[in-house]
Amino acid sequence: MNQGRRDGLVLLMLGSIVFVLLGVALESAVPSRDVDFRVMYYPARCLIQHQDPYNPDQVMSLYRAEGGDARTDADKIRRMVSGYVYLPNAFTFTIPFALLPWGPAHILWQAVIVACYLLAAFLVWDLAAQFAPVAAGALICFLLVNSELLLVTSNAAGIVLSLCAVAAWTFLRERLALAGVFCLAIALVVKPQDAGLVWLYFLMAGGTYRKRAWQTLLLTVALSLPAVLWVGHAVPHWAQEWHMNMAIAEARGGTSDPGPASLAGHGLAMVLSLQSVVSVFSDNPRVYNWVSYLVFAPLLASLAFITFRTRATQTRAWLALAAAAVMTLLPVYHRQYDAKLLLLTIPACIMLWAGGGAIGRLAMFINLAAMVFTGDLTWAVCLSLINRLHLAPTGFSGWVSIALQTFPAPLMLLITAIFYLWIYARQSFRVPEESEAAG
Repeated sequence: MNQGRRDGLVLLMLGSIVFVLLGVALESAVPSRDVDFRVMYYPARCLIQHQDPYNPDQVMSLYRAEGGDARTDADKIRRMVSGYVYLPNAFTFTIPFALLPWGPAHILWQAVIVACYLLAAFLVWDLAAQFAPVAAGALICFLLVNSELLLVTSNAAGIVLSLCAVAAWTFLRERLALAGVFCLAIALVVKPQDAGLVWLYFLMAGGTYRKRAWQTLLLTVALSLPAVLWVGHAVPHWAQEWHMNMAIAEARGGTSDPGPASLAGHGLAMVLSLQSVVSVFSDNPRVYNWVSYLVFAPLLASLAFITFRTRATQTRAWLALAAAAVMTLLPVYHRQYDAKLLLLTIPACIMLWAGGGAIGRLAMFINLAAMVFTGDLTWAVCLSLINRLHLAPTGFSGWVSIALQTFPAPLMLLITAIFYLWIYARQSFRVPEESEAAG
């Protein structure tokens, strides 16, 4: 191992240590910790005990009976825990944890998040290290240090985005491909809104990648079917209750409302989708949803057009996955912890950085800016600076305050997606295939 790879690994290990130690420390200090695991754990416990996981009253009754409802819990936490919004297939993954008491289940869940995320970070570094191991280590270190919310909230995104990265490594390296299929299938089962575009790219890319995508889809269906049948038999009206829970969460002032009146949409763990930007101008779901979809549609069409028209290579795959990972966050509900999908942009960024020139510098600047505005510690610093402005809560000053909290992250993610799509098109249509890196 040369000196560059050793230095890169040291930076990776440093980031890993800070992520674990600081994440555990903050998780122990925050009153609303582990809320996202509670959201998945207690409805699964309801299902095991032959109760309705989509009925808020039944979930809350069990939540209180098992001592989960602490006096320090805010109303929004109770709403989130009792209003289950995941589809039935997610129970495939959560039922094994729900079979355990809260203490062991919580520790095991945290351990899985840590293990998956650190493995994904190492594998992404392995992909990028062939170009610039120290720069790759530094960029991943920065991302790890800014990922504490994954442990504080215990959100499943920490597992899902990690499994996406592991699957991408196995497919691109053409090693342990069936393990990659399993990882991507689990990601689709738990949070298809996070893993869907990554899977779709491999389906569109053709060749061996398409084969892996079809295998993933078949396994996803096979893993989902038992849970779907179980819920369908135990709770025949689950779909209506699920729609009701979604409507309550997305209503104005709800926990998933992207608008200015959101109960939990701004500050740390903010909503990152484009709806949060558009809603500042028009707090109307019909307006901000459709505007977001219309912005996203040409990006997806461009990704599909380029992918179908060109032969997949590793160089193109890194660029396409970078674009797909960022695009995932734009059209539908995602929060700050989902932005750790930026991990999948690092191989493409380091490849461009190693190539030098204005494009390489621009890639590094854009990636760093996206990580700063979505990073847990860096965004906390940004919020403290915004609060020091002492802007009035109403009128134009109130609008500016909301804009400063809302605009930077989604707009920077949009810029990042457009940048990688542009480079993907440029590499695909302007660079002779014989000059491309074979990986």
